[in-house]
Formats: sequence, structure tokens, C-alpha cells
Amino acid sequence: MRYRHSILFALAIAVTAIAISFNGTGAADDARTLQALVDKGGLVRLPKGVYRIATPIVVDLEKTGIVAIEGSTVARIIMTGPGPAIRFRGTHAGTAAPHTVKPNVWDQRMPSVDGIEIVGEHPNAVGIEATGTMKLTLTRVLIRDCLHGIHLIERNRNVIVSDCHIYNNRGIGLYLDNVNLHQINVTGSHISYNADGGIVVKAGQVRNLQITGCDIESNMGKDRPPTANILVDSTDGSNAEVAITGNTIQHNHVAAGSANIRIKGPSHLEPGTDERRDGHITIASNILSDVMVNIHLDRVRGVVITGNTFWTAYDRNLLVENCSNVIVGPNNFDRNPRYHREEKPETTNAITFRNSSDCTLTGLHLTRVRAAPAGLTLETCQRLHVTNCTILDCDRIGIWIKNCTDTRLNGCMIRDDRPNAASLAIRVEGGRGNTIVNNLFGRPTEIALESGTANANDAVK
Repeated sequence: MRYRHSILFALAIAVTAIAISFNGTGAADDARTLQALVDKGGLVRLPKGVYRIATPIVVDLEKTGIVAIEGSTVARIIMTGPGPAIRFRGTHAGTAAPHTVKPNVWDQRMPSVDGIEIVGEHPNAVGIEATGTMKLTLTRVLIRDCLHGIHLIERNRNVIVSDCHIYNNRGIGLYLDNVNLHQINVTGSHISYNADGGIVVKAGQVRNLQITGCDIESNMGKDRPPTANILVDSTDGSNAEVAITGNTIQHNHVAAGSANIRIKGPSHLEPGTDERRDGHITIASNILSDVMVNIHLDRVRGVVITGNTFWTAYDRNLLVENCSNVIVGPNNFDRNPRYHREEKPETTNAITFRNSSDCTLTGLHLTRVRAAPAGLTLETCQRLHVTNCTILDCDRIGIWIKNCTDTRLNGCMIRDDRPNAASLAIRVEGGRGNTIVNNLFGRPTEIALESGTANANDAVK
């Protein structure tokens, strides 16, 4: 048995010796040498060093078979030309279902990069690009100073991005660019200071995007078009089934139109119907702060928002427009004195639902809204149910219900106990068929008789 182990150890050393073919010195263009190593397939292990390249290292998986590029976090690739430093090109054209995976794809499966730093020295340098891959796995990768960090295009399946640092790129950190991609997990990563967005999905068809345990911060340039730390934009696509859980997502309010999470559905209704169908979003247990809007939903269906902590929203904490079936559960929308001095009330904390239907707000806690018309505004909505919410010490109006129909408010506490407070607990105007019942109002109310019924409320006269 000892002799067998010795043979295996010797073979391992031999394989390692083959994988480690040269040390980068940063003095010459290493693209040709790296390409030759990759073309052999298998493990390409880069020892400590700087590897300068002016052209992409193309991993043609149909020709090479399985390829893994490893640098043990001590190897640096500097991309001095345009395009991706590493380009994976596979031939998988099926779905994630096993019967659609052709036999040759299993010889390409799970291409990977681990422990490599990629630095962009050219304005159009990109970190890693991938198309046609099955089970692409990127771990312990640092990508900085590029145009985009990770660029997924055309079609991929079962992608994992884990324990990575995507930092200070001129464009987008993780870019799902008009891609057909089902099953992608982004975990345990730092994605920050990318000028055009942190994790961005544009157009394409993405399903099963899970983002968890990440720090996603300040991914919006001051003078760049509006974007978000997490942006799913289906204006020209169809993207759904997204879970955003257990992350810290924050900064930067100086960017116009900045958001921590922005989900935009298709610009059209489902043909032949009057309904929206893209969505199925869960946003849970995140820390969200210091942007214009913490969460912005537009034209989506089927969203659950629960267990999050919100603060420092310069425009709104939550803005929901043209949506349906949005469930907002217990969340903390607070103005903490640690972050807000009363003499600087430029952040609002407000919540707005506009042109939306069939939504439920229950158990949320909203306090100390400033510089906004109301703490919670429901505008031109129908069949909303607001129950067991606590809204405290808001300027102007606690809840403002404007031109809504068949909306029910019950079991809520709306108070403003500040000395000399001049706020209203609730204003209801326009609309019809609304019910305001069994609430505790600590301030005067304005409820138009034609808007619905109000009874069994404990209200200041």
C-alpha cells in the first residue's frame, strides 16, 4: 500500500510539473505561451508571477476538452489589449435537463478559473467571457480595472460564481448580457465600485438567479446613466425566478437614479392577456442603504419582500410601479439617529405603490419619514390589502390613499407623538370601494366619504 501511495504521489508531482510550464515576469507578452498551455487541455496551473497578454486566451472547449486554470491567488494576468483576458467557448446548446446534454458536452463540462487576478490595462479589456458552457465555475477570482468583470453572453447553463472580488471596473461587474441562462448561483463575493452596475441582467432569458451572502456596494458612477447594485432589466427580454437573500447592498446616493435593487419587467403585457407574467422574485434578509431608491420594482409580478433592514433612502425606500402580486411582509424601514441627524432630513424613508394591483402589505414597520408627502403612499391602485402595519412619527401624512379602488386598511397603528406635531394619520381621496377599519390613529384623519367606508377606528377627533 505504501508503494502504491508513493507511485501516486510521484505521478501527481509529474502532472503538476507539466501544468506549471513557466513563470510570468511581466516583461513580455505571454499570450502565445498561455494559449499553447490551454490548447493542451486539462489543468493549467500558474505559479506566482505577472502574465501580460495583448490578445484573449481562448478556451475552445470542443477542441481542448475540460480546462481548469488555477493560480492559487498568487498569479496576475494583465490584459493590455481589447476583449476578454479569458474567453470560454463551448458548444452546449441544450437546457439544464440531462437529456439535452450531448455526450461531447460532458467532455467540456465545468470549465473553471480559480485563484487568478485579472487587471485591465486597456480601456476595452474584459475579465472573463463565456458562451456555450455547461457548469462554468469561477472561484477566488479578482477582476479589477476592466470594462466588465465577468461577461456571460449568448447561452450558458449552471454557472457558479463564488468567493470572488469584482472591483472597480469601468462598466459592469457581473454582466448577463442578452444571455439565455438558467441556473446561476452568485455567493460569498464582493462586487463593488463598478461604474455601470454590480450584477446586471439585460434582455435575454434568465431563470434561477440566486444571489446570496455577498457584499454588493457602490456600483454606480456619479456621472453614469441610472443603474443599480443589482439590476434585472427585462425591457427587451424575459427574466424571472430570482432570489436575493442575506446580502449587504448599499451606496451610492450621489449617482442619479441609483438603486440597490431594481427589477424591470417587459415593456408589454403578455400577448392576448391583460396581465404581467415575468417575476417570481424573493428579496429577503438583506441590509439595504444609502441610495436614491433601495428597492424599485416596475412591471413585475409575484414578488416577496420580507425580513430586510432599510435605511438612508434619499428618494424612497420602496417604489412599486405597474406591478401585481407583490407581498411586503415584516421589514424595518427606520431612520436611525446613527445615520440621520434631524437637522439634515434630506433622506425620506418613504414607500410608494403606484398603478399596481393585488398586493399585500403586512407587518411592516415604518418610522420617521421626512421630506416626502407621506410615509406610505398608495396611488391609483386596486385590491391592495394593508394590515397590521406600524407607521410612526412621519411628517405630513402617515398613509395617503389616492384614487384607489377596493383597497382595505385594517389593524394598523399610525401615530405621531412628537410635541407640536402637525401631521395627519391618514388621507383618503378619490377612488371608490375602499375600507378603513379597526385602526389606531394617533392624529387627525381626512377620509372622503365617496372613497369608501371607515369605521371602528380609534382616531383623534
